[in-house]
Amino acid sequence: MPLQLPALCVIATPGNRRAMIDTAREAERRGFQGIYVPSRFSNMSVCEALAWNTERITFGTAIAPIYARSVSDFAEATAFIHEISGGRFRFGIGVAHAPGHARMEAKAGKPLADTRAFVEKLRSQDGQGPLPPIVIAALRQKMVTLAGAIGDGVVFANACRSAMGASLSHLPAAKRDGAGFFIGNMIPTCISDDIEAAKAVNRRTLTGYLQLPNYRNYWKECGYVEEMAAVERAIAEQRIQDLPRLMSDKWLADVTLFGPPARVREELASWYAAGVRTPIIVASSATGRQRQAIEEVFATLAG
Repeated sequence: MPLQLPALCVIATPGNRRAMIDTAREAERRGFQGIYVPSRFSNMSVCEALAWNTERITFGTAIAPIYARSVSDFAEATAFIHEISGGRFRFGIGVAHAPGHARMEAKAGKPLADTRAFVEKLRSQDGQGPLPPIVIAALRQKMVTLAGAIGDGVVFANACRSAMGASLSHLPAAKRDGAGFFIGNMIPTCISDDIEAAKAVNRRTLTGYLQLPNYRNYWKECGYVEEMAAVERAIAEQRIQDLPRLMSDKWLADVTLFGPPARVREELASWYAAGVRTPIIVASSATGRQRQAIEEVFATLAG
């Protein structure tokens, strides 16, 4: 049976925004599951552009930080995108992390309570028209449980494949097993015949995430206690340059995709088997920038 195509992450960096739209059209033509846009560079604007410039492909935010706008503004914007796209939009939300809060000049509260309150208030808005499905970003048990209770889906980022079954066990069976509930994961990916170069790229990608306590706590729960202890010692001693070498090959293979095309296809199939219905490829290249990385994905998965 042919491998089901995943979704694709695109980032609308300055100077490349029109090219990003062309990439999305190409992904739609090739049959990718969806296009998902991270929080930088106004992903709500990107999603509106995708609504106008694509016809069939599902797309969404992954994620929109709930502190970035007022709830009423989010309600107006998401209802608009939902309507003009013909229901193809998925509103992925999350609390983000401390660096993002500083960039947004936002004051964060308690993640679980704030997420619940945001969803309740969003759905209570009148006069906007129907809202899109709400997909809640999660890593650890309590947020996964909340996503299952009040959301239309859950999206992970940099999750461990080995722990995905345990994570998804906190969803109600009807949602875990039902096709209508979105289950996605953003997976750092580098495709290259030079496997060591590909691993080095993914290690660079994850260096910033290693500095976030919530991610380290999650990875400890997944069994990577020694790796995270070494990372925390390096951070305490201000040896940030050492973080890439502290990422074990086992941990890297559990969290990312890397290596030659055949290996990436095989490992991607394992993500589906683990219960992730929509793997979201976050592509980087060992030899170029975003466009090169996406061309490598196209050649590997939909050539």
